[in-house]
Amino acid sequence: MDRSAGSPKKAVAERELKKLEGRIERGEYPEKPQQPGAPTFLSAAIAYMKAGRSSRYVGRLIEHFKDTPLHEIDQSAINEAAVTLYPSVSPATRNVAVYTPVSAILHHAGIEIVVQRPKGYKGNAKTLWLSPPDAFAIIKAANALDPEMGRLLSFLLFTGCRIGEALALDWRGVSLDQRTAYIEKSKNEDPRTVRMKPELCALLEPHKRQSGKVFRFHQGGHRNFIFLNAKVTACGLPAVARPKKGERQQVPPYRFSWVTFHTFCHTWATWMRMFGGADVQGLVSTGRWRDERSAKRYTHTVAHQEWDRTDLLPSSGEYVGTPTRKAKAQ
Repeated sequence: MDRSAGSPKKAVAERELKKLEGRIERGEYPEKPQQPGAPTFLSAAIAYMKAGRSSRYVGRLIEHFKDTPLHEIDQSAINEAAVTLYPSVSPATRNVAVYTPVSAILHHAGIEIVVQRPKGYKGNAKTLWLSPPDAFAIIKAANALDPEMGRLLSFLLFTGCRIGEALALDWRGVSLDQRTAYIEKSKNEDPRTVRMKPELCALLEPHKRQSGKVFRFHQGGHRNFIFLNAKVTACGLPAVARPKKGERQQVPPYRFSWVTFHTFCHTWATWMRMFGGADVQGLVSTGRWRDERSAKRYTHTVAHQEWDRTDLLPSSGEYVGTPTRKAKAQ
C-alpha cells in the first residue's frame, strides 16, 4: 500500500501510518463503496424509536453519526463520538448518553457488537438514605407546598421506583384494590409490578382516573423548584424565591442539600432491609435489580448478628481504679 500521509512532518506521517495499518487490519481499507439502501445510523435510530424505545440522547447521536453506514460504527467510532459530544463529563455520563443508546440501536438493527464501556463507567455507587423522621419531614413540607409533590415523594419512598418510572406511570396500570402499580418502562427495560402500602393507596384514591398520568410533573425547573423548597422548609428555613430571568438561584446552606429524588429510592431499599427484613435475594426478587451485585450495596444497613458479640467486650468501668501491678525487682 503506497499513499501520501499529507504532511511533511515525520511524526504526523507516523501517526497516519499507524491509523492506516489499523484500518487495513480491520478490513476498513480500501473503503468499500456504500451499497444503495444500506442501513445507516439514521435509519436504524428511527426504527429503534418507532419500536417504542427511549428517544433520550438519540437526537445528539443522530446529529453526530447522521447517514454513517452501520458497518462503519465500531468501537473507535463510538469512542470518538463520546469524547466529541461530551468532552467534559464523567465516564458514567458518557456511558449513559453514548455507549448504551448506540449499543441498543445497533443491536436493534441486528448488528452483533460488544461495546466496551469507558473505564469508571459505573461511577461511584451512592447509598445515602433518609431516617424515618427526616423522610417524613420532607414529605410533610412538600404537602404544604404542593400536595402532588408529597404524593410523588411518598410513591418513591414506598415503592423504590425511579423518578422517571413514577412520572411515566399511567392510571391504567394502577389497581388500588389490589394495591399494585405496573411499571411498563424501567431503566433496565424489564417491566415489573410493584406493591403499594395501604397508606399510599389512600393518598392516591381521591385522585384516581381511568387513564392519564398519575403525576403531572415533567422533567424540569418547576418540579425541581418545588422539591428544593420542600427540603429547605423541612429544615426550618424560609422558602427560596424564584430567580428572575438571567439570575442564578440563591440557596442558603441547608441540611438536606444532599437529598435527591433518587435518595428516596435508596431509602426504600434500606428500609426494606432494616424494617422489612428483606435479604439480598429478596431485594432482587422485587424486580428492582437484575442481579445481586447492585442489591448487595444495601447489606451495610443491617448489622450482622456477629456484631452482637461486641456486648461481651470488656467495659472501662470494670478496670477504672484498679491499681497497676508493679513488676517485682530482681
